[in-house]
Amino acid sequence: MRVLRIGGALAHGGAGREEALFPKTRLGVLVSGRGSNLQAILDAIKSGTLDASVEVVVSDKPEALALSRVSKERAVTVERAPSDFEEAVALELEKRQVGLVVLAGFMRILSPAFVRRFAGRIVNIHPSLLPSFPGLRAQRQALEHGVKISGCTVHLVDESLDGGPILAQVAVPVLPGDTEETLSERILKEEHRLLPKAIGEFARTKIQKIMVSA
Repeated sequence: MRVLRIGGALAHGGAGREEALFPKTRLGVLVSGRGSNLQAILDAIKSGTLDASVEVVVSDKPEALALSRVSKERAVTVERAPSDFEEAVALELEKRQVGLVVLAGFMRILSPAFVRRFAGRIVNIHPSLLPSFPGLRAQRQALEHGVKISGCTVHLVDESLDGGPILAQVAVPVLPGDTEETLSERILKEEHRLLPKAIGEFARTKIQKIMVSA
């Protein structure tokens, strides 16, 4: 069972007009691990299904496999004390003129000051159907509560924990005998499909709203 929800209306017109109305979105991706969702974004860009460019990949861990998925010029490790970390990341994103910040397996909680600095321009993917099971080990939470349906959510980041406005969701059934690992694996496959779609739709509708209100 799959349920996809993406809000917002799209502008109509030919392909040339869409390209003129919706310039390519410059992405900054924050990662901490292997970067499979980053790879899904890169694959969607390569296939032409996502009109965006990954300008920089920033990690808090120098050993993160995700950094190897892009060129050295776009891979940045920020190893700073907590008080300096977010400022260094913000300056890197601004230097690259990033329009949308994507949290793809980024394991730090961002401060309210950072979120306000990029207000309305940070998206996260979370392995549950929010608002259910925010925080860590969402798949384990789902199993412990005995739910029959779990899934994943792409949402805007605000100052709460996994509580920003929901952009898109996909439902994934919990099967008899599921473990945290097997459920996580099936949810992750849906994350790879959902995240690039949600990024593309959100970027286009956000630009449309700006143009309408201008």
